[in-house]
Amino acid sequence: MQIFIKNMVCNRCISAVEDVFRNSEIDFVSVNLGWGDISTEISKNQFEKLNENLKKLGFEILEDASQKQIENIKKLILEKVQNLDINEEFLLSKYLSEKLNKEYSSISKVFSQTENITLEQYFILQKIEKVKELLIYRELTLSQIADKLGYKTVQHLSQQFKKITGFSPSQFQELKEKKRLPIDLI
Repeated sequence: MQIFIKNMVCNRCISAVEDVFRNSEIDFVSVNLGWGDISTEISKNQFEKLNENLKKLGFEILEDASQKQIENIKKLILEKVQNLDINEEFLLSKYLSEKLNKEYSSISKVFSQTENITLEQYFILQKIEKVKELLIYRELTLSQIADKLGYKTVQHLSQQFKKITGFSPSQFQELKEKKRLPIDLI
């Protein structure tokens, strides 16, 4: 049985949810971004207690089908951005349609209505957050970052970065105190 969980965005989230399952004495097979596989049915009381414990850590069990789809979409986008393997020809519409086996128009409509932001805007925000992270770590040049995140030019990345953050990438690097938004708040 799968339990879909909202706001899981990284490996630390997976570890935290595993701990909640253990502490709730619920046998689980595995925990992944966005869901946990449990080996047996759980009672309504266990379910409510599990959800209560997850909420204490900023997570929440999803019961609505459209919310499950939204979390799956977010997970796919996060994984794509985190893997730094976006080429110039990457099409978000094609990627999501293939991964979810659904028409992009229906995916996009559900996402926009639920999240009050378009999929493309969400994707761009995730990429910009990754750019911030990479700029802070100074492991890659701006040109390498642009290449790994699918920007055709460094100028395009810089323009998009400035439009969203109000800073050029170099200004951002100089502002060490500028804090990144947690991914789950975007």
